Amino acid sequence: STFFLSERKREMLEDLEDLGGGGGGGGRDPNNGGPTSSRVTSALPNQHGRVLLGMRDKHHHRRPEERAMMDVKVGASSSSSSSVVPGTQRVHVKTFGCAHNHSDSEFMSGQLQEYGYTLTDDPSTANLWVVNTCTVKNPSQSAMNTVIERAKTNDTPVVLCGCVPQGDQKAKELEHVSLLGVSQIDRIVEAVERTLRGERVVMLEKKALPKLDLPKVRRNKRVEIIPLSTGCLGQCTYCKTKHARGELGSYEIEAIIGRAKLAIEEGVTEIWLSSEDTGAYGLDIGSNVAELFKALVDVLPTDQSVMLRLGMTNPPYILAHLPAIAEAMRHPSVFSWIHIPVQSGSSKVLDDMKREYTREEFEQVCDYLLKHVPDITIATDIICGFPGETEAEWRETMSLIEKYKFPEVHISQFYARPNTPAFRMKRVNTLTVKNRSRELTKLTESYLPWTKLEGQKMKVWITDIAADGISLVGHTKSYSQILLPGGDENVEKYMGKSAHVKVISSSRWSCKAEIIEDESEVAEIQTTNLHKRIALVESAGDTSNLNKKYGKKIRPKKKDILADVTEDFDDAYALRVQRIDKLLRCSEIVFGTTLCVASLGMLYSKLVRA
Repeated sequence: STFFLSERKREMLEDLEDLGGGGGGGGRDPNNGGPTSSRVTSALPNQHGRVLLGMRDKHHHRRPEERAMMDVKVGASSSSSSSVVPGTQRVHVKTFGCAHNHSDSEFMSGQLQEYGYTLTDDPSTANLWVVNTCTVKNPSQSAMNTVIERAKTNDTPVVLCGCVPQGDQKAKELEHVSLLGVSQIDRIVEAVERTLRGERVVMLEKKALPKLDLPKVRRNKRVEIIPLSTGCLGQCTYCKTKHARGELGSYEIEAIIGRAKLAIEEGVTEIWLSSEDTGAYGLDIGSNVAELFKALVDVLPTDQSVMLRLGMTNPPYILAHLPAIAEAMRHPSVFSWIHIPVQSGSSKVLDDMKREYTREEFEQVCDYLLKHVPDITIATDIICGFPGETEAEWRETMSLIEKYKFPEVHISQFYARPNTPAFRMKRVNTLTVKNRSRELTKLTESYLPWTKLEGQKMKVWITDIAADGISLVGHTKSYSQILLPGGDENVEKYMGKSAHVKVISSSRWSCKAEIIEDESEVAEIQTTNLHKRIALVESAGDTSNLNKKYGKKIRPKKKDILADVTEDFDDAYALRVQRIDKLLRCSEIVFGTTLCVASLGMLYSKLVRA
């Protein structure tokens, strides 16, 4: 079917827009009394490389009765103009899964809203549902099936996106809904329009990565999620996501920096990096995470008004970049938090999973980061009851968690995903799996990682409202969760900003704190934090600029030298790179000299024998 509208039909649709108020931006949506969008995209590329013509503000000279007659001709089968004018219906977007999925949903929501669709959190009022799915576990796919059945009951059309349709295209439950693949999110408007016209759309072809400059509607307007790549280099035997996301495909550093700059201009206060494996970033395009992190911290504001959070990384590829990752997390504008899923404490089980590392290598990663990043928070994942896991191997997992007492442990029972190698493996008894999950949960809830914060004064960044609907949610430099007094006044004053607080109590998962209003007390905290940052600069290997300006034994106390510390931190990074280069060159010279001497010695020996 063609997507070119005839000139006559396009004029009629434009008049319908005028009749509904869309052309002037002041109309009301007849379905719900809400304002219609005043911005409608005039051109959108479709899958044929052609252009989907939109609606422009022309022909306003027509009389209302003429426009009403056109309304009858074009939409005679519909009860309201909003059901026939493309881009004016209400769309509900539901997302399952990881931060990458949420970022995809934000991009899709942005395109839909820019084109003129109204986004609604209430599915009962929507003309269509966009459901972005997750294929990691059985429960998430079961939840998707429930949503599809509910939509069928309500006779609501659905566009199913994400990893389930991409990785399991022939699943029976997908037979009567439109499908949009993970690399096709830039075609969501086309998919929604055609589905609303009664078509079943299937867009699952793999293609180039969607651009990062697409419009976006953030679920939290203060948090920007930037996907670094899609897919991975691993071959985990239990993983279904690989079937959907495929091999590693990284965005160029310039594209990621451009997205970060745009988000900062739009007022976000946190930037989250998202990837199936951050440590593998760039290996397909001749780059790496060290280059990326250095480029990113360079564009962050020096006043810590925007904080960066690193993404999930698997041990095999982080091993080569531990110094760079530690360097990044020591930066004043980067949270000292990282997610490193271990999945099992047994090297034998890890081998069965094809995780490509051992327990000892995982411990090497943890030990290095704990030593080189003060107050770091390491989050990890555990799969309970992987096929073939013995009781002794499970004990190894328990001992690993007991050793490190990770503040965040994401616990999952093993779920056999269709068409994965682990699906065919002999499974552990279901009751045993559940018991292991309960045992690990009990262990992780037995220790209290945040009691050390009680009584401390620190800086937090506030970005959200807690589940109680009242308390403010802030995070420390180590990304521990701090609950603060809420209310309209505090929301207005602190939301999207930083504040200095004193922790008054702690629980297993969070702390409660009071906001410090006294300026002298705040200044004291800032001075203390400044000294800590200088210590970090010193640990990075260069304090020459600070020494020249303040003297080796003098600790500056003025707030206006904060930028000096940040600059010195960056200088230290560059200096370390230079020193490494010098060492490598020296090593090459020494090796070459040694080789020459050895060769001359062998030649001399032969001459003597002759």
